[in-house]
Amino acid sequence: MHDPHANGAGPQAWSTLDEYLWYTCDILADIREQRVGQRPVVATRARLEPGERALAVGPAHRLSWRALGDGSYTRNSTFAIGGPAFVIGALAASAIGNANRRRNAELAAQPRWVLDGTGEVTVTDRHVLFGHPQCPLHLSWDGLESVDLAGPDLLLAGFHDMYGGGYTTVQLQTPWASLMFVLAATTSFPAHPRLLTRGWLPPDFEQRSAAQGRPVRLAPSAASSALAPPGAPAVPPPPRSAPQVHLEK
Repeated sequence: MHDPHANGAGPQAWSTLDEYLWYTCDILADIREQRVGQRPVVATRARLEPGERALAVGPAHRLSWRALGDGSYTRNSTFAIGGPAFVIGALAASAIGNANRRRNAELAAQPRWVLDGTGEVTVTDRHVLFGHPQCPLHLSWDGLESVDLAGPDLLLAGFHDMYGGGYTTVQLQTPWASLMFVLAATTSFPAHPRLLTRGWLPPDFEQRSAAQGRPVRLAPSAASSALAPPGAPAVPPPPRSAPQVHLEK
């Protein structure tokens, strides 16, 4: 694991993503202390269920794992009339064109992460709602089959499509990715390695927050029990040999 302070390097500068992480910790602390009702109301265009509380709103990109084509292409057949040199050149150009079309079709048939759209994401105590006219998304924390952080601002989630699409994976790129991860993991995946090892926060985040004069209310060691009511037993810390995951920016 890379140590940002090695070789005399100073602490990392406070970034925009750090600001989101600080507010994430603050929100989680209020949830654990049952003080969410005292937070300012978060304005959102998303439709909420009775009693549901919007915790954060921000920009997001939705990406899906899919191919852009099925491998098919149109083969060009050339019929040339003229001198030998012209005929040979025409046939060679046609063959090159067909080879390029075949190669492009093969590449398009390979699955990759594809941007579906950009919109507004609303994070609540029960769901994440992505607003977009063509590719909306509504995921319940207790309805996910898998969840992880693919990057500091990238949530990876797997679920069974209720409309018959089978098992589906999506990515949401948003600065609120860590908040969504902790809410989902604590609800449905309490033994998730990244939750137990506090890997959703940089290892020096608490110290850098204190240096900013804004101590973190939710210590990283309490992250795994962020949604537990006061007095509930906390998840014990991992063994000293357990790896600590650090998401590089």
